[in-house]
Amino acid sequence: MIAVDTSVIVDLLGDDAQAESAEASLRAALSHGPVVACEVVVSEVVAGLGRGSQVLDTLEEVGIGFSALELRAAARAGEMQRRYHERMRAEGRHPLSPRTVPDFLIGAHALLQCTGLITRDAGFFRDYFKGLKVIVPKAS
Repeated sequence: MIAVDTSVIVDLLGDDAQAESAEASLRAALSHGPVVACEVVVSEVVAGLGRGSQVLDTLEEVGIGFSALELRAAARAGEMQRRYHERMRAEGRHPLSPRTVPDFLIGAHALLQCTGLITRDAGFFRDYFKGLKVIVPKAS
């Protein structure tokens, strides 16, 4: 089971080259097994686009299922965010785009409940979720 990140679903709902690469990545992953979104991803997409029924219809049409976050993934997300903040303080820097709990929830869900994550944010997920298979959509 492969998880999908918010960025890929947002791309999928667009009408450009990124939509094509998102669709190709999802199609490839679906040919090997289930692809799922957790509640955090669905919430972020709907919050950003404001089209709840269209988002749910698109997920269903594409074949993306739903996988709820387990308690152990939620705990891991909190641990990883705490480490992130400690790392930033230790390095004496403030991140340009601060990572929030949803980023860590998505990563922990993919690491502990799935076998990989389709995302455009490979650097962050590879850095904080060692061992997570990260799949980056490629431009066609």
